Amino acid sequence: MSSAFPEIYLVRHGETEWSRSGRHTGRTDIPLTANGEAAAGKLIERLSGLTFSAVWSSPSARARRTCVLAGFGSDAVIRDDLAEWDYGAYEGITTTEILASRPGWQLFRDGCPNGEFAADVGARADAVIHALRQTAGTILIFSSSHFLRVLAARWLGLPPEGGVYFSLDTTSISVLGYEHDLTEPVIRRWNQR
Repeated sequence: MSSAFPEIYLVRHGETEWSRSGRHTGRTDIPLTANGEAAAGKLIERLSGLTFSAVWSSPSARARRTCVLAGFGSDAVIRDDLAEWDYGAYEGITTTEILASRPGWQLFRDGCPNGEFAADVGARADAVIHALRQTAGTILIFSSSHFLRVLAARWLGLPPEGGVYFSLDTTSISVLGYEHDLTEPVIRRWNQR
C-alpha cells in the first residue's frame, strides 16, 4: 500500500545482549549480537526498491551499525535527538528487577530517577517531527524502541505516554505517513518483521 504523501520509515536496531535479556539500554553502547547483525543485514532486502530523501540515525552504536548493515551507512546523518530514552538509575536493569524495589512502576507513566520522563522524550520527538515536516520526501530513521514508540505517539498527536501502546521488535520496520492530506497523520504499518 503506497501513498502519494511522504512516509517516514522507522527501523529499530538489531538485537543486542541487553535487548534480548530485557535490560533497559538507553545510553550504554552495547554491540549487536550475531543474530542482530544477521537480521540487520536482511534489511537490505526488506528495504530494496525504496528511495529515501534523507537517512537519520540515533548516535548509538547499535542504531548506526544497523544502518550500516542495512546499506545506508554512507547516507546517514546522526541526530542526537533520536537517542534512546535515558534510563538514569534504571540503565542495565530489567523491568522485573525494578518492580521488585518499586512495585507498580511503569516507564511511560513514572519515568526514571536521574534519567528522562516521558515529557522529556516527547520534547525530543516533537523536535524530530518538526524536522520531518520541514523535509520533503520519504525519510528513513534508525533508532531504539522506547524513543520510536514515543515518536509514533507524538506523530498521532497523542501525549508521549501514549507510546506505551506500541510494541516494537528488534529490526522491525514501521511506517508513519498521512491519510487524506498532510493534516491527517497516521501509522501506515507497524512492527513488521
